[in-house]
This record gives sequence, structure tokens and C-alpha cells, in this order.
Amino acid sequence: MRINITARHFKLSEEMKKYAEKEAFRLKKYYDGIIDTEVILSWEKKYRMAEIKIAVYGTILTAHERSEDMYSSINEAVDKLERQLVRYKENLRKFDHETIKKEKVQIENNEEPFKK
Repeated sequence: MRINITARHFKLSEEMKKYAEKEAFRLKKYYDGIIDTEVILSWEKKYRMAEIKIAVYGTILTAHERSEDMYSSINEAVDKLERQLVRYKENLRKFDHETIKKEKVQIENNEEPFKK
């Protein structure tokens, strides 16, 4: 998994960079197929924003979070992505089972299987 961290409107400290990397690696336990991770941290007047984009096979999952503390913004964005990854993984599993069930029913009824 490749991680790219970008800071907008402020200088990124080494400590915050390590923290963002550690939190991004936390997503690896939910899905092994993560190809690329982009963490964008930005600083506005009152708010600290974290945007995390994850490229998985065939889609990009994104989470935006904004709060007064950068560390909590990163945490909340990672939490959102955890839920998205779990849902994505369930949809992948459901899709495979539906396809197999349809083919089994057609074979049992002596019908021709799907033709592409």
C-alpha cells in the first residue's frame, strides 16, 4: 500500500506525518486490496480538515472530516473509511454468491448457463 500525505496551508510536522501514516495503515486490516492511499490535511481559520482517499480495485473510497483538532479529524476520517471498507467488502462477497447461485439453479433445471 502506497501512502501519499499532503499538507495544505501549513507545514506538516514529522510527528503528525507519522501519526497519519499509522492511522492509514490501520485500514489494511479491513481489506488487503488497498492499492493507494492519499491523505490531504488542510488548515483553515478555525477548522482542521482531513481528507483521505483510498484506491481499491475498481473504485475510490473517500472520507472528509473537519474539526478543531487535526488528530481528531484524522481519526474520524479513518473511522468513516473503516465502515466504507467493511461495506465494500460485504458487497464484493454478496456479488460472488449471487452469481454462483444463479448458475447453480440454471444447471439444476437443465438450462444453458449464462452466455457472454
